[in-house]
Amino acid sequence: MEIIVKENELQAGKAAFAIFEKAIKDGAKVLGLATGSTPLTLYQNWVESDLDCSDLTSINLDEYVGLKPEDPQSYHYFMQKHLFDQKPFKKTYVPDGLASDIPAFCQEYDQLIKDNPIDVQLLGIGRNGHIAFNEPGTPFDIGTHEVKLTENTINANSRFFDNIEDVPKSAICMGTANIMASKKIVLMAFGEQKAHAIKMMVEGPITEEVPASILQKHPDVTVIVDEAAASELTK
Repeated sequence: MEIIVKENELQAGKAAFAIFEKAIKDGAKVLGLATGSTPLTLYQNWVESDLDCSDLTSINLDEYVGLKPEDPQSYHYFMQKHLFDQKPFKKTYVPDGLASDIPAFCQEYDQLIKDNPIDVQLLGIGRNGHIAFNEPGTPFDIGTHEVKLTENTINANSRFFDNIEDVPKSAICMGTANIMASKKIVLMAFGEQKAHAIKMMVEGPITEEVPASILQKHPDVTVIVDEAAASELTK
């Protein structure tokens, strides 16, 4: 696990983009992508670059259950706005939050990932150590599944909605097993509020109570953090 500490989010975004750019130029074709405020500086650098994405496939980590793709709070909408509208990909996949049969859809998404092995997977991390929506206690061997969101996650996501009652209560997300099958992983985290999660992920025991701790077992992980998020690291 390589740890890269940058002064701020802007510098971290440049560093993350450099990794993706090199991977793509070296032949990466399938990218696992993430949403939220953390990867915005990465996507800004991506959009401003001259990188050709027309031969790339993306597979997103997760989507809220019950939101239409055109809903401004959906992750489908987020990806279109911040990356795909400016940098068209050959194919883009985001979980279907309106799937009528969610267990069947999850099996289909697992097969999609098996058929399109992810070359580089982008991750953020929650304050409790969750990756995607894999909350503490989620089995490490789980594939794509529906997650009932915890109160902490609902509260954290409420800033994106007019009312906390509007925040979806569940989501479809890749499981830890899907994430660990990626050839390379890039995890980004910013701010003092993420410092303890980063410490537990990097230096703590491997436990399902800290889902991100499983990344210690992956052969190729790069963690890009600002100084605040790195503040509790001792190594």
